Amino acid sequence: MAKQHEAGRAAADLVRRRGISNQTPCNWKSKCGALKPSEAPRLTGPEDENRRLKKLLAEAVMDNSVLRDLLRRN
Repeated sequence: MAKQHEAGRAAADLVRRRGISNQTPCNWKSKCGALKPSEAPRLTGPEDENRRLKKLLAEAVMDNSVLRDLLRRN
């Protein structure tokens, strides 16, 4: 989408075709504006790691709550 915009297509046309809000490209630009396309995959690494860690934390909390319930019953 960025390449199409740089080639002269209007941002309003691009967002309408993709079905996204007008604010979305602004958010992307603020996060990734200075990155080259080859550098963009670096952003997904921390997001994937964060997702994995959140899942582990949720599982640990669930295990702790199950153990607490078992201890209360005894």
